Amino acid sequence: MAHGPGAARRLVVFDLDGTITARDTLLPYALGFLRASGRSRLRLLRLLPTLAAFLLGLADRGRLKAALIRATLGGATRQQVEDWNRRFLDSSPARPLPAAGAAIRRHLDAGDVLVLMSASPDLYVPEIGRKLGFSTTVCTGVAWRNGTVEGALSTPNRRGGEKVRCLRELQARHPGAATVAYGNAKSDLAHLRLADEPRLVNAGAGTRRAAARAGLRPYAEWR
Repeated sequence: MAHGPGAARRLVVFDLDGTITARDTLLPYALGFLRASGRSRLRLLRLLPTLAAFLLGLADRGRLKAALIRATLGGATRQQVEDWNRRFLDSSPARPLPAAGAAIRRHLDAGDVLVLMSASPDLYVPEIGRKLGFSTTVCTGVAWRNGTVEGALSTPNRRGGEKVRCLRELQARHPGAATVAYGNAKSDLAHLRLADEPRLVNAGAGTRRAAARAGLRPYAEWR
């Protein structure tokens, strides 16, 4: 139902992976590009040193993400990325869960301000946001060099505490607007706590227990 005359619009922030979609989008995106472009799978060997460092606690998720992007998409041109995006956005990993799509449409019909906030990269997340009707996308930036993907992150990895910072910035841009935030992972709990209406969806048992300790309750199961 749309807001009545003069009613304040809400600021509605959706996570992407596991919240709107059934699972992570970056790995199928990166591996799909590798296959579609005809690149050798041996390129994945470049990922191994960073993966080992991550497993040993010597590298964070941002470094691992950059290494994956560099190994699979490093050197790709903008045209190649755009061509792959058109295919990827129609594939099942990028497709919204039916209940998520319905929730997005309800908020759009209500005239709310919709923001897609994801740790996944700006190689494709803004395209997903536009396709679904989001007015703003906040996601992890990827560096380019001379018109090709370099692979390093050009912004902080938009996860955990970084999402907290980004949500506070969004709230400052929309003073007086009630905030609704959707997320699914334990790393989302910190920014969900800042929302007037935190909506934890598709959460695993461990995340539900952590949410209960934080005073949050699961909102829905969308799968």
